[in-house]
Amino acid sequence: MKRRDEEFAPLWELNKLWETLTEEERKYAAEQAEVVYYEKNELIHSDGEVSLYMWMLLRGKVRIFKEGIGQRQQIIRLLKPYDIFGYRACIADEGYNSSASAVESCAVYRMPKACFTQLIRRNGAFCYQVMLMMAKDLAFSEIQTVNLTQKHIRGRLAESLLLLLKNYGYEEDGQTLAMLLPREDLANMSNMTTSNAIRTLSQFAQEELVAVEGRHIRILNEKSLEKISRLG
Repeated sequence: MKRRDEEFAPLWELNKLWETLTEEERKYAAEQAEVVYYEKNELIHSDGEVSLYMWMLLRGKVRIFKEGIGQRQQIIRLLKPYDIFGYRACIADEGYNSSASAVESCAVYRMPKACFTQLIRRNGAFCYQVMLMMAKDLAFSEIQTVNLTQKHIRGRLAESLLLLLKNYGYEEDGQTLAMLLPREDLANMSNMTTSNAIRTLSQFAQEELVAVEGRHIRILNEKSLEKISRLG
């Protein structure tokens, strides 16, 4: 983790969660929050660690994951700029129940738990926005649990590719996913072995649903992927 002298817009200009803060609360938040930097694969927080901060991603990409048997990672979420994470543990005053690490070099706002929980106590509208965010995250987790446990391999991989597309979009060519993932990470995201992910991705390429060049994946037939994901 590093600190640098670099200017970023204030929290309330980047995520509507913070728009409900009063001028006094914005000043308080600005004084407490700091920008910190993490290099590729650097751990931001670990599962079971005492919760001291919540974060908002400013630049780069972050993975949220759990480690299972044999230290195999299950990627729970991939975050994009202005997504907020680590907040549930702060509210519950518990340790983090997952780990977060940088997929690539990234910058994040880091806010102390005491500051975040104080804003929740002071501002009812802010508290309501946090509740909405938590409810949406819970709904996403429930859907992902069903997808990763009940869908077949093809459905799970198609779902992961579509999720990457939804989060990060395309490169300038309008086809290449704007996210480069190692096959192992794609497999962990899809709850399958790396060999199964490679084999299934090759099948998609043979069916001309995608085109693969190293870590670059081009989506050739989004509607067919949606159908495969839907049918499981």
